[in-house]
Amino acid sequence: MPTPNIAIIGAGLAGLTLAHKLQGKAHCTLFEKARGVSGRMATRSTECFQFDFGAQFFTVKDPLFESFLAPFIAQNIVQAWPARFVELDGNQIMRQNDWQHSFAYYLGNPRMTSLCKALVANLDVYLQTRIKSIEPVGKQWLVNGEIYDWVITTCPVAQARELLPACFAHHQALDTINMQSCYTLMIGFKTLSLNWDAALVHNADISWMSVNSSKPNRPANCMVAHATNEWADHHIEMDLEDVKCHLLTELEHLTGLDANAACHIDLHRWRYANISKQHGPKSYLDIDNQLAACGDWCIQGRVESAFLSANYTAKQILSKL
Repeated sequence: MPTPNIAIIGAGLAGLTLAHKLQGKAHCTLFEKARGVSGRMATRSTECFQFDFGAQFFTVKDPLFESFLAPFIAQNIVQAWPARFVELDGNQIMRQNDWQHSFAYYLGNPRMTSLCKALVANLDVYLQTRIKSIEPVGKQWLVNGEIYDWVITTCPVAQARELLPACFAHHQALDTINMQSCYTLMIGFKTLSLNWDAALVHNADISWMSVNSSKPNRPANCMVAHATNEWADHHIEMDLEDVKCHLLTELEHLTGLDANAACHIDLHRWRYANISKQHGPKSYLDIDNQLAACGDWCIQGRVESAFLSANYTAKQILSKL
């Protein structure tokens, strides 16, 4: 039998995991609308600063993910982050501990994108390629001018809903799933001194702050702050300068830092950033039409969830090839 051709839309961890798991049994082509791979495992760099502005870290709870990561940990592509962690109620410390003496919190090294960049080697990837439609051609699919036997979307659920054809068997289920948004503030200072490296925040419009330069092999004096998903959802169309001003004011209140002392300030809007724990399937497969949708949004907004959803999808598809 000829080798099946599979189009994978999205080159974050889910898409790259799929391609690796299907290698040898199918020819996979990945399409990514951004300039690089990694999705929300994102890093932004300037001449002096570097910010992990999407996922801040990831944990390992499932043995399958642990086994998958083992060679990357051995190669130092994935590394633990021994952060000084605090939990804040406003600007008051409620709890603190040292992550090197507790559960392991992992990072890509030397940037969050490092894991996905290692995975993409030897894969067929089209970057800066936005897929606008998936058109039927007999029992196959036309994507970006080429014919494929299977099409799998790994993009956020709202984008998957728009992209998958009307015949997709799980449209009704996808209509019930919605992701939350987020804003990420990135600040660079000449000097930066705090008595913690990572902070979970309650009762503020910022939910998370971290000293990015406390992570292994990152440049000094870099800080990242995430708005709460709830605040971002209610202000998703707000002027970005107004968002930036509001979050800087919140940051000053929470940390005592002077935003006027910053020598670099940037903001990113994530329309699809997070999702609470889900209770449906690990992915949505339409075997008859040879279509599928997967990603962290099937399980929970965690890096490990992206892997587990893609791994499950690959296993189901391999059983049909």
